[in-house]
Amino acid sequence: MEVIKRKKLKEKIIEKFFLICALVAVISVLAITFFVFYNGLKPFVTNSYPFWNFISGVEWRPGSNMYGIFYMIVGSVFATIGAIIIGVPIAILTAVFIAEMASSRIGKIIRFAVELLAGIPSVLYGVFGLGIIVPYVLKISPMAQGESLLATILVLAIMILPTVISISETSISAVPKAYREGSYALGASKIQTIFKVVIPAARSGIMTGVILGIGRAIGETIAVMLVCGNPIAGIPTSLFDQIRPLTTNIALEMGYASGVHQQLLYSTGVVLFVFIMIINVIVNKLVKVRVDI
Repeated sequence: MEVIKRKKLKEKIIEKFFLICALVAVISVLAITFFVFYNGLKPFVTNSYPFWNFISGVEWRPGSNMYGIFYMIVGSVFATIGAIIIGVPIAILTAVFIAEMASSRIGKIIRFAVELLAGIPSVLYGVFGLGIIVPYVLKISPMAQGESLLATILVLAIMILPTVISISETSISAVPKAYREGSYALGASKIQTIFKVVIPAARSGIMTGVILGIGRAIGETIAVMLVCGNPIAGIPTSLFDQIRPLTTNIALEMGYASGVHQQLLYSTGVVLFVFIMIINVIVNKLVKVRVDI
């Protein structure tokens, strides 16, 4: 009996330990959310800075008490959409090739390259973009700079590849063989089976990879900072215009900002936080709707 009691006691202790570990993630999210929102909402409550001027302004000039982030929001949205348009199709087709078409040897080589790509520090992506992509953009740009929305899109498109590829490949590989065999039995070709059966069956996992890719694109800072140009004003109207994403605005100025300036940088973080949450909710809703259909 004593042995059984000891085992039960050990199991309870282990369960409590696991619970504590699980709560760390929840507490971390709550702590970060509270800290960002508490500091980010201060300037609109205690200092009475007009929220509309902040959210709709197109100039960021702390010395002139001008803190508009609308042009940053537009730049972030354009860069993210562009990276998704370029990166996601490449990533999904790569995942399909690894999981369905490549031989084991070639698949291992490509998978290793993808894993290596995932392990490269963000700053090296930025250095690559600054040294390779920016000069090429400068050659075709009608403007006198290579740092631009286009350069940002290309860097982000490369950066989201490993995330989307890895998760998509896992989801595609997890599709039961019976699905493929049933499709072949009905006379479908391999390509038809992949695009009509396998990919729809793996849609949920693929969309999860896309969501994480979107989060990576929106939240990237260092690499983007080196290639985007970081102007103090101006909504981008072409691929060759410079942009200033929300993330780089925070990173560039948080080190020396103080007072209202610092609080409004936290407010920028609040907008970024809400922006990411809205995108995640929308994409998750779309996935559920497609799965139900």
